[in-house]
Amino acid sequence: MSLTDDQLLRYSRHILLDEIGIEGQDRICAARALVVGAGGLGSPAALYLASAGVGTLTLVDGDSVDLTNLQRQIAHRESSIGRNKVDSAAEAVAALNADVVLHTVPQRADADLLDQLVAEADVVLDCSDNFATRHAINRCCVRRQVPLVSGAAIRFSGQVSVFDPRPDASGQPGPCYACLFPEDAPVEEVRCATMGVFAPLVGLVGSLQAAEALKVLAGTGRPLRGRLLLIDALDTEFQTIALARNPRCAVCASL
Repeated sequence: MSLTDDQLLRYSRHILLDEIGIEGQDRICAARALVVGAGGLGSPAALYLASAGVGTLTLVDGDSVDLTNLQRQIAHRESSIGRNKVDSAAEAVAALNADVVLHTVPQRADADLLDQLVAEADVVLDCSDNFATRHAINRCCVRRQVPLVSGAAIRFSGQVSVFDPRPDASGQPGPCYACLFPEDAPVEEVRCATMGVFAPLVGLVGSLQAAEALKVLAGTGRPLRGRLLLIDALDTEFQTIALARNPRCAVCASL
């Protein structure tokens, strides 16, 4: 596609960046992004993807907005209480950028639905809050060869990474989510409802997810492929650790 005069003006601050330019912005505007979860992480992620001009945005979430969400889920308003989160978030996105093509899926994503949605996406943002969904998304992304931008936040701790199953310049795929968190490993589910979460932290993580997704789509910069960014919002510390593929990974070892 080619950018219209209005788009050239609207996205001029991106176009001024040599690392993005007209070609990169054109790729962003032609892209399809899937955001699973329209809560604390999905809210800033969806809003920044929309403001940056992502052409098609699909939002998936089966939950409804309640009062406790408003402390951190910035796509929703008091008037949204009781509404499905994807409908509320879509309204905020449309108010920000009417050119974005929006698809809403007001249900919890199962494996079959995810496989269909991932197949139609250029990038997937995992903004969910449970390991079962995260592993289901990862499997679909590996199967469909679609890059996955994963984020998580609890209390004052957050993390972001890009799991890209596509071959890099050396012909090697990146590690997948299951390389880091094996599906059969014992895990303790932690929820904001019981553990709490610092409101701006989810904004940091969700915004970084949007940034990583935009870099992937524009083909610029060095995304967090093979790296895990750890955020300590209490002490304001950031740490990046290298990730390696697990040669025995049950999900991606056969690639």
